[in-house]
Formats: sequence, structure tokens, C-alpha cells
Amino acid sequence: MDGKRVFARGPVIVGHRGLGRGTVDGHLENTLESFLAAAPAGVDWVEVDVRRTVDDELVVVHNPADADGVFYADITAQEACDKGALRLGELLEALPESVGVDFDVKTSMEDATLARTRTTMGRLAAVAARESRRRDVLVTSFDPGGLDIARQLAPGVARGLLTWVGFPIGHAVAAAGHLDVQVLAPHWGSMHPNDAEPRPLHRPLDYVIDLVHASGRELLAWCPEVEFAQRLLDAGADALCVDDVPTVVASLKAPASA
Repeated sequence: MDGKRVFARGPVIVGHRGLGRGTVDGHLENTLESFLAAAPAGVDWVEVDVRRTVDDELVVVHNPADADGVFYADITAQEACDKGALRLGELLEALPESVGVDFDVKTSMEDATLARTRTTMGRLAAVAARESRRRDVLVTSFDPGGLDIARQLAPGVARGLLTWVGFPIGHAVAAAGHLDVQVLAPHWGSMHPNDAEPRPLHRPLDYVIDLVHASGRELLAWCPEVEFAQRLLDAGADALCVDDVPTVVASLKAPASA
């Protein structure tokens, strides 16, 4: 990496699965319509869930299986699309180049038996590298092994470590500081006292974000409640991945005294 900031235009608002999780303004998550509506609604980037099908194609879906229990890793891309999935290539072709993309790579357990180049991250690496030549790109994952594959196969593409709901922020900051990543992406619930780190064990928000920056990383918090989003930005968060984009954007534009 050349040291260039990932969120140079920050603070950045990222549309979670397009306009947001579920259905927002009539647009279902992870559909082409939701992604295309996100930028006009006020976001700089979109977050895109990526999964691999059995024929090594990439589709945009969040869960490993559909509502009937059919796993995407067991079916072809065409079969996935017949069930309503969106091909990643179709999305990237239609999405304006001014919109950055956070590829949230959903590693499946089947990746454990595959060569690195055939894993979900392995298949995405060339796509991410190509997209990075025409738009802002970040590859994120909960899987450190997947991030290592991205480092190997697409070394010029920024990487981010995702941490799960309630994951202790102290562990997350320390892990990201010693992994070859540029971004730490914790769930917003890790950024305030919780069951894993109650108040006596929890550092102040400003302290946490300052320490992330001191370690040379940027911070992307995902899915904050509207009321907490402004607190994160005021404390120096570099980016927020948000649900219900229109509501959050309108809230962040409102005067602080409102």
C-alpha cells in the first residue's frame, strides 16, 4: 500500500447493502435498484455482500442460504439469479464510478477445502483490483485468512477487518494494529459499554478512535443507530456504514442543536 487514505473524502457515509438492510423506500436490500438509489440519497460508498457459487461466480447476497435453506455455495450463479440474487458484475457495470465500493466478502466454510485462488476472496481479488483503477475500493471481511488472500492476490487494494456484534473493542483495535489492514470496521455496539465490555472496562469513544488512528488505521463503524451516528463522527470516525440511508443522511445534515 502507498499510504493513501482509504476515506480521503471523509467522513464517508456507506450505504449498507444499498439503501440499507431490509426494504428502504421500496427498494429491497442487495438489489440493483437499491444500490442505484443510494448515491442520489446522499452516500459516497455502498457496501456490497459477496458470495461464491458452486461454479466460482460471484453474487451479491448476505446470508449463506436462501429462505428455503438452499446454500449458494451448492448452486450455480444462474440458479442463484433465478432465486433473485444479483450478479456482482452486473452491479459494477451499472454503478457510477463516482460511488466507492466496500466489498464485504462472505467467506463460506467450503472455502476451507479450496485453493486460495478459488476461494470467495480469491475469486474477488482480480475484480477488486480492476475496480480500484476506476473507483474507491475497500475489501472487508470477518475472516483474517480471507484478508491475507486479498493481501497476496490484490496487494494494492485496501483491506479492512470486520468484527462481530458485541466483539470487545479492545481486542479489535489490538488485532487490526498488528494485521496488514488499513481499516478497522467494528459493529457500532462495540463502541460503547456493553455485555462484553461494561462501563468500568470500556475506554471513552474519543480514546478508542484516537488510538485506532495512532496505530495507522482508519475506523469504519457499521450499522449505528441514528442517535449514535453523529457521536461517532464527532469523535473522529472516518466512515459509517448505515441502514435507512435517507433517514441517517437527513439526521447528519441537521444542525447539532436540532
